[in-house]
Amino acid sequence: MAKRKAAFYWMTVPALLLFFVFHTFPALQGVFYSFTNWNGFAKTYDLVGFKNYYYLFQDDNVGNAYWFTFKFAIVVTIVINVLSLLIAMGLNASIKARNFFRGVYFLPNILSVLIVGYIFNYLFSNVFTVWGQNLGIESLSTNLLGSQGLAWLGVAFVAIWQGIALNTILYLSGLQTIPTQLYEASGLDGANKWQEFWKITFPLIAPFFTINMVLAMKNALMVFDLIVALTNGGPGRATQSISHLIYTGGFEGGEFAYQSANSVIYFIVIAVISIVQIRYLQRRETDM
Repeated sequence: MAKRKAAFYWMTVPALLLFFVFHTFPALQGVFYSFTNWNGFAKTYDLVGFKNYYYLFQDDNVGNAYWFTFKFAIVVTIVINVLSLLIAMGLNASIKARNFFRGVYFLPNILSVLIVGYIFNYLFSNVFTVWGQNLGIESLSTNLLGSQGLAWLGVAFVAIWQGIALNTILYLSGLQTIPTQLYEASGLDGANKWQEFWKITFPLIAPFFTINMVLAMKNALMVFDLIVALTNGGPGRATQSISHLIYTGGFEGGEFAYQSANSVIYFIVIAVISIVQIRYLQRRETDM
């Protein structure tokens, strides 16, 4: 028995050490540096206490980044879950070439976010504009990503297009756990499709709804790659997310300690939102 336990330790301890060295320890270092004035390069630095945190709440750039990120995350999370649930219900029905369509809808998930971003950057700049000019559609004749007021919609469109793939598969997995006998019984009782959805389908896939809502919100709040590939935070700072601001300010702007403090706040915000989501949605599962 002791030998068997030793084998388990040899499998878990190295992974735990690697996780601590490359994840936990750097995170703790970041928390420490958030209380200093280190620029990321100097050999010396001074402790400044909570000054970095104080100035964060005075910074308009930080406020704009949080506003864009929250706006983007809410829209993307809602649209992804609505569309992916509808698509999953369609793919769960008895249609021709069902497996083919399932593969097609999952394809965006296996593509790199940066590759998808650069492809759509080209489409927005060189393809959609030509279509708009040829069709006489003024709204498509100019690059959407070049508009300060509308660029975030282009980023949201690409994020939704790619994010639907994973959520659709998860919803599809949930739909396949529902016994068909329940629908047969509801049909005998005279229930219509809308009643079947609200009384049978949605309550039984509630755990999958919780997972998808949390994952979609978390991924949207952490958006970075798409911003880099599509707009790089522009035009101006119209599409600068929190993670993009932390990267550009910390690694390119010499604000390492300042953006470390921003990272700590960012982590707390995501953790709080995720916990609130999970608790509320799980409580709703029991009520259903």
